Order: sequence, then structure tokens, then C-alpha cells
Amino acid sequence: MKAIAFGLLLFGFSFSQAQEKVWTLQECVNYALENNITVRQTELDTQLAEEDLVSAKGNFLPNLSGAASHSYSFGSYIGQDGSRISRDSRGNSFSLNTGIVLFNGFQNTNIYKQAQLGIESSELQLAILKDNISLNVVNAYLNILLNRENLKIAEEQIGVSQQQVDQMQVLVDEGSKPRADLLDAKSQLASDQEALINTQNSVDLAILSLAQLLQLPPNGFDVVTEDVDASGIMMEYTDPTAIYNYAVENRPEIKNAQLNIDNSDYNIKIAKGAYYPTLTLGANMNTSYQHLQGQEDLRAVLDLENNQITYVENGFGTQISDNLGYNVGFNLNVPIFNRFQTNVNVHKAQINKQKIELALEQEKQDLRSNIEQAYADARAAFKQFEASQVSLSAQEEAYKNAQESYNLGVMTSYDFEQVRNRYVNAQASIVNAKYNFIFKTKVLDFYLGKPIID
Repeated sequence: MKAIAFGLLLFGFSFSQAQEKVWTLQECVNYALENNITVRQTELDTQLAEEDLVSAKGNFLPNLSGAASHSYSFGSYIGQDGSRISRDSRGNSFSLNTGIVLFNGFQNTNIYKQAQLGIESSELQLAILKDNISLNVVNAYLNILLNRENLKIAEEQIGVSQQQVDQMQVLVDEGSKPRADLLDAKSQLASDQEALINTQNSVDLAILSLAQLLQLPPNGFDVVTEDVDASGIMMEYTDPTAIYNYAVENRPEIKNAQLNIDNSDYNIKIAKGAYYPTLTLGANMNTSYQHLQGQEDLRAVLDLENNQITYVENGFGTQISDNLGYNVGFNLNVPIFNRFQTNVNVHKAQINKQKIELALEQEKQDLRSNIEQAYADARAAFKQFEASQVSLSAQEEAYKNAQESYNLGVMTSYDFEQVRNRYVNAQASIVNAKYNFIFKTKVLDFYLGKPIID
């Protein structure tokens, strides 16, 4: 019992430790890529494509099938020796059949090449999915850090407001300030406490969002709070065209769209293959056994020298051996007219290729639009960050002067709160601008194939 109790205690401790794990960004991305259901489904699609390739290879191999039958005959029928028999009987037949396609308009060859493209396409689709999931995880992670910095600002304001309430309480008690000023200070403290609760809720919701993205229970889930230094923030990219030129050559979305065109070419070739004749080689081996009901398995043999008929054993093994036969042959099937079905299939394959070519052009246009939008967003976020830095610096100086004036009693609490609110807003603005710019830059890194979790 002690051992069981210790084991349960150890299991509970281990489970608690797992629930309270603090995740880094790298761990979040790795976990999402390894455990996301959609990723796992897409990996299974790759396995299906590999099975299609195995099936395509099999088209070049001969088939082999065996057949066996057991039958009963009643009344009059023709026996194995060609004579008519008017007696009930039973019999068996056995056969082996094989065949191979020697030529069918290169359809098997094109199906095999198409299956190879299918594997490559499924791998590209998996890469696209993993890239998108990684970007979503980074965005959710940065959103947590953003809200936590806002939470830190809110907590600092609580401390300032509490200090003002304490100071005002002393001044009111001394009679140098009216009670209304104390009520204003307490009102501001209550407002800051409400803002703190709202900010904490935003943190909790951001953590919940990331946990759901990772498909993990939110209880006990938390991430490492990393300090993002704003001093080194700068706009590295100056030309969206260079980003597009790289992306259009390397992004898996474009490569996959190009593969679709190659795949459509094979569809056309496969459809045209129906114009050609089909040549196959076939072989067959068969044998049989027949037994007359109520009679021994005997076979009549004519002795010409003695002019008499003798009977010899003709059992199962003997008949199977004597009746064994083989055949081999070629079969040529030449299409002449099939109600324009082949023409229709070829034309449809050609039209589908045109649609896929347009889809590639659309994919390129979407890529260009997305990159130009991401670049414009990054520039706007950087300008906002620079403006927020200037604003914060000015508001910080104004706040320090206002605090001195307020402490000396030459500024009313209402005027002081106005200055402080502008300072708090400036703090929040620069935090938002910082993380907004970081994420927009990550998007540009994403299109350039750079790691987005550094």
C-alpha cells in the first residue's frame, strides 16, 4: 500500500509538473508542427500519394490469377472425350492466367510520372501548412507578450494611483486639501484597477488562444515572458520587389501551382493515349477432372492388335495430368470510333490546363499583393513606432513636471490625471507599435524563407 501511495503521489507530481510547464516560442512551434491534427492529416495524404506511386509501378508488371471450380452435371452433355454422356457427374477445373500490357499509348508511363508529381505536391502542401501554422503560433505568442507588457504598465499605474491616494489622505487629514480631491484620487485608483482587470483578461484570453491553437488544455498552460528590446528595432527592408522575386521562385505555394501545370500535361498525355492501340501478352494454363456418379474412374483403351477394349485407371491425378494444357497469345485492340469520347477527354484535359495556368497567375498576383501589403504594414508600423517613441519621450517629461507640480500643490488632481493618462496612452501606444512592427517584419521574413522564431 505504501508503494502504491508513493506511486500515485509521484504520478500526481509528474502530471502537475507537465501541466505547469512554461513554454518557449520554439517549443510551441515544434509542438504545433508535431501534433496539429491538420498537419497529421496532411502527412497521411503524403503516404497516400506514395501508395499511388506503388500502384503506378504495378501497371508495368504482369498480373497472375488462379481459378478453381467444382460443378455437377445432370442429364445429357458432352464429356471430356467429346462423346455424349447421359449420366449424372461431377467435375473440377483449375486454371492459371497471366497477362501484361506491352503498349497502351504510354498511358502507364505517364501515370507513373504523374504519381511521382503527386508525392512532391503533397510534400509542398505539407510545407505550406507548416509555414502557416508557424506564423500563427508566432502571432499568438507575441500577442501574449504584448498584453503582458500592457499588464505591467497597468500594474505600475495602480502603484502610482495608490501612492496618490495615500498622499491625498495625509493632506486631507491635515486640512490642506478638500475631501473632494481625495475622492477624485480614489476614483482614479478604482478606474486603474478596472483597467488592470481588463488587461489581465486580455492576457488570459491570449494564453487561451495559443493553447487552443496548440490543441492543449488551457489549465496550467503558460509561456516564457521574454523581454523584447525596442532599442534595436529598425526597418531592414527597402524594396518589396526584391522580396517578391525571391518568394516567387522559392515559396511552396508557387512551386505547387507549377506542379499542377505539369500534372495537367500528364493528364493530356494520358487522355491522348486512348488514340493508340493497346497490345497485351497473355498466357493460360488449365486442366480438369470429371467423375461419373456411381462409376469408377476408368478410361476405355482400344487394343487394335487383339481387337478388344481394355479399361485403365483414370483417377483425379491422372486426369489432372492428362488434361493439362497451355496457351499463350497476343491481343491487339485498335480504337476506331468510340463516339468522340477520347476527343472530349483530351479537350477537357486541355481546358483544365488553361484553368490551372490561370490559377498559377492568380497565385503569383496574390503573392505580390500579400507581400506589398505586408511591406506597407511593416513601414506603417515602423513609422508609428518612431512617432510613439517621440510622443512617449515628450509625455514622460510632461508627466514628471506634472507630478512635481501636483506634489507641490500647484496642479489640481484633475489636470494631473489628464497628463498621466496621456503618458499611459503613450506607453501603451509604443508597446502596441513595437509588437505590431515585430510581427509585420516576421511576415516579411516568412516570405523570404528566413526563420521566424529567432
